[in-house]
Amino acid sequence: MKFENIDLMTAMVTPFNDQQQLDDDRLKSLIEHLLAHGTQGLIVGGTTGEAPTLSEAEKLDLLTKTAKIVDGRVPIVAGTGSNNTAATIAFTKKVSQIKGIDAALVVVPYYNKPNQAGMIAHFTAIADQGGLPVIIYNIPGRVIVKMEVATILTLAQNPNIIGVKQCASMEEFGAIVENAPADFLVYTGEDAQSLAAKEIGGAGVISVASHLYGDEMTAMFQAVDKGEIAKAARYQRDLTPKMAALFSAPSPSPVKAALNHLGQPVGDPRLPILPLNDEQSKQLYTTLNI
Repeated sequence: MKFENIDLMTAMVTPFNDQQQLDDDRLKSLIEHLLAHGTQGLIVGGTTGEAPTLSEAEKLDLLTKTAKIVDGRVPIVAGTGSNNTAATIAFTKKVSQIKGIDAALVVVPYYNKPNQAGMIAHFTAIADQGGLPVIIYNIPGRVIVKMEVATILTLAQNPNIIGVKQCASMEEFGAIVENAPADFLVYTGEDAQSLAAKEIGGAGVISVASHLYGDEMTAMFQAVDKGEIAKAARYQRDLTPKMAALFSAPSPSPVKAALNHLGQPVGDPRLPILPLNDEQSKQLYTTLNI
C-alpha cells in the first residue's frame, strides 16, 4: 500500500517567482528541502498550495512537474476537489493520467451546502468515476458544512475512498479511527493535533508546519513509536505556538514569509491573500525564533 507507515505529509505551498508565476527552480528546491526534512508524502494543489487561484492548466503543470521531480520517492496526492461534482470528476480524470500521482484529495463541497446524503452521492461518484483513490478533505471552517462521522464511515466502505483529512474535534477523530476499516487512513489536518492524532491511532498529520519543522515532527512521531510519550509531548508543546503562528494571518501567507526569510524562496501569495506586512513579519519571526 502506497501510504503504509506514512505519518507526515506536507500540504505544499506553490512556489511562485517575483511575477507570481510557477517557478520551476523554486519548486525543485522546495521539494528537495521537504524530502530532506521528514516529509513522507506531498499534497499538491490544495488549500496551502493556493488551488483557488491556480488555473486548471497551472494545476496540471504543477502536478506534472512535481511528479517528475519526486520520481516515485514519496506518494503524491493531488487536490482535485470543487463544489461541482461533474467538474471534479472531469479534472480528477485528467490528473489520473499523470504518472506518479497516487491519490486525489477532494474537499467537501463548499458554498452549495449539501446535506449528508448529497455528500455521499458526490464522493461516491468521484470515487467511482475519477480514476484515482480518494482522500476526503473534511474542513468545516472553510466549507461551512461538516461531514458527520457517520457519513465518513459510510464512505469508508467504498474501496476507492482510502482516507480522510479531518479538521474537527479529537472526539470525532477518535470515533473515525475506532469504527472505520483498519486500512482506512485517518489524518488530522490540524498541526496542533499531530501528537494526539498519532497517539489515538490515526495515520498522522497532513501538515503546514512541516515546511519548517519536519525534523522535529519526525522526531516526535519516532518518540511515540518508541513509547517515549513524555519526550513526544515536549516536542508538541514546543511546536504548538509556532504552529499557531503559521496561521496568524490567512494561510499560506505566514509559511511563505517564513520560507522566504529562511532563504527557501517561494514568492508571495496571490490575491486575495496578502503577503505579511512588516509588523506581522516581525511578530512571526520572533515567535518562530528565526
